[in-house]
Amino acid sequence: MPAEARAALVPAERRAVAALSAIYATRMLGLFLLLPVLALHAGDLPGGTPLLAGLAVGAYGLAQAVMQIPFGTWSDRYGRRPVIVAGLVLHVAGSALGYLAGSAWALIGARVVQGLGAVSGPVLALLADLTRASVRTRAMALIGISIGASFVLSLVAGPLLAGAIGVGGIFALMGGLGIAAIGLVLFALPADASVPVAPVRHDWQTAFTPRLAPLYAGVFALHLSLTAVFVAVPTALQDLHGLPAAGHWRVYLGVFAASLLLTVPLILWSERSARPAAVVRGAGWLLILAQLALAFAHADRVGLMAALVLYFGAFNFLEARLPASLAEAAGTSARGTALGVFATCQFLGAFAGGVAGGLLLGSATAMPGVFLVAAAAVAGWLFVPAANQRKDAR
Repeated sequence: MPAEARAALVPAERRAVAALSAIYATRMLGLFLLLPVLALHAGDLPGGTPLLAGLAVGAYGLAQAVMQIPFGTWSDRYGRRPVIVAGLVLHVAGSALGYLAGSAWALIGARVVQGLGAVSGPVLALLADLTRASVRTRAMALIGISIGASFVLSLVAGPLLAGAIGVGGIFALMGGLGIAAIGLVLFALPADASVPVAPVRHDWQTAFTPRLAPLYAGVFALHLSLTAVFVAVPTALQDLHGLPAAGHWRVYLGVFAASLLLTVPLILWSERSARPAAVVRGAGWLLILAQLALAFAHADRVGLMAALVLYFGAFNFLEARLPASLAEAAGTSARGTALGVFATCQFLGAFAGGVAGGLLLGSATAMPGVFLVAAAAVAGWLFVPAANQRKDAR
């Protein structure tokens, strides 16, 4: 087959990528869309306190982290599609409970139910099942772009929707999107025959191997840095550069668009390179460089923007490359479980980054400390696998 044909997505792959990107984006909207408005809403409900408001925000991510591995394992045993549909049903049910929630505790319960449908791993596993290895990074990149687009859209739309239809209306909208996603799973995805039809026993053990550990560590560090950066950057934009919070979305949209000028070449380079792991390491160093630039140049507006463009250029590539590498390394029988572990590490990294960023921002180290710790987390990921490889070589 000519190289050009191998590099291009065939129609069935394009259909799979489009449908699964929409499904994944629906799940991420469940995390992102309410972020700008949920804490205030929870505090206004009967029984609402700052602590319960924080629990309402964090409950979704915690439930996701707990359930990613079970959902991934179930997808290996019983098939991707039934498990994805079950998770989306939970998402819709949680959205309905959120719409009806009349107290802070009821809102927390609704967010837990939403988060229990942890289908990130099965969705990525199904994408890997439905695409060839030669185009898998590109397919994962489109998923990554859908995540980034969901994040930017949420920053813009969340406050606008809350003002127009209320937080209850946002829950209703999310439930409708969940129903649409179920329709995509049932009717829009191409057929596949790669998922085992009989239960597979003990394959979960192959998801916990030294070969896969650097990829789990990588996504943990990646999302720790993302959350930490977004604890500090909004403060910098508002307090240092005088940009009201309502105008931050313009910055994020411009940065995200400009970052694609770096992300796309990195993706193409990794697909054509005989050493894609070296491209991953190079992107990791770019991420560290961007965070060091943020630490020392965040008070300069041009420096801040340039560092964010570099950061997101490297981040978007790694967000696509790491799950693609994991899907290839894990193999078909344990792919869902491995991607479930991967998604768990992703959500735990986001939680750790938020806690670390909040603590450091209020400490003597302040804003530079947030960016330096985020850079150190990525550096730790890069150095530890290298040390393991040298040990294995001996």
